[in-house]
Amino acid sequence: MKPLRWNTRKWVVDMVVEVLNEIRKLDERELLSYWIKGEYEEAETYWKLAERAKELGLPDEVVETFKRLGDESKMHGDELFKIYKEAYGEELVEVNVPNVEALNVLGKFWKVEDLADVLDNAMESEKLAETIYRRLAEECDKESLKGTYLKLAEVERGHYEALKNILAEVQKEKV
Repeated sequence: MKPLRWNTRKWVVDMVVEVLNEIRKLDERELLSYWIKGEYEEAETYWKLAERAKELGLPDEVVETFKRLGDESKMHGDELFKIYKEAYGEELVEVNVPNVEALNVLGKFWKVEDLADVLDNAMESEKLAETIYRRLAEECDKESLKGTYLKLAEVERGHYEALKNILAEVQKEKV
């Protein structure tokens, strides 16, 4: 697969198509492993964003939102891991598909001026994850897994909205 291109919006459509094509090749065990690892990586990224936001002296609302999103992502990973353990045991399988939820934004977050770009990229990642979860739910035959995908899609939508609200506040402060 091609690497993510953060500098264009077209990558969202391209990545949905590419990731879905790769994901369709995975069996259920590999698919669950993929999303579990992705949720845990996303949690770590949001926690690091919270730390960086605090270091930069950003409003508590920004710091707390990043922490909450990290906590929620960990809970998603835990929920998926519970389903996985019941079916396959403790050890996750290795999957060689790029993780759409591992936000490639942390390295850009060195000064307050970077926050809008970081939030925009994080929003795109959440939108992409929601789209993929919904598509997986449409294609899933197993009702319990389908319900989990739909629930996770809604949570990703909530993450997107939370980030959008922070971005609106940041842009309002710039004016």
